Amino acid sequence: MKTQHLDFLIRSWETRDRAEAFYLIRDVLAEYGLKCEPHGADRDVYDVELHYHNQGGEFWVVERQDKIVGTAAYYPIERGNNAVEIRKMYILPAARGQGLGKFLLQELESKIIARGFDEIWIETASILKEAVRMYENSGYLPTTGVETPRCDRVYVKSLGRKNLQ
Repeated sequence: MKTQHLDFLIRSWETRDRAEAFYLIRDVLAEYGLKCEPHGADRDVYDVELHYHNQGGEFWVVERQDKIVGTAAYYPIERGNNAVEIRKMYILPAARGQGLGKFLLQELESKIIARGFDEIWIETASILKEAVRMYENSGYLPTTGVETPRCDRVYVKSLGRKNLQ
């Protein structure tokens, strides 16, 4: 994956990104008063190969001037119907407000649709108000079954033909 949005480069994660991506996620979580869980919900950032690449998913980083300013990822999941979960969509404050989140979400959806999946699931926390608003405005519907302890919301979007028109 390699694409551009304004002066941001969105590309596939590489081994050299491991620490910088992890610290970005840790820092954004802390900004909202959420704890990073390196041995729990955030273990997948240490083991991108195992949790994303080996499972048929993808992990992307967003760069501006050779510094990682955002992340976004997805992988197939058991729940739902031929489903994936979008995960690790985090953007540093300096990169917000330029449509990057919406662009990333649309790019993820396009890739997921092209790969033939039928549903997208997203777990998030109410305190991430901007993310919640973006998901709801993008057709994600609230549902039940939160699996991540720090999250209190779960959304699903069906990718049936009626949603693609």
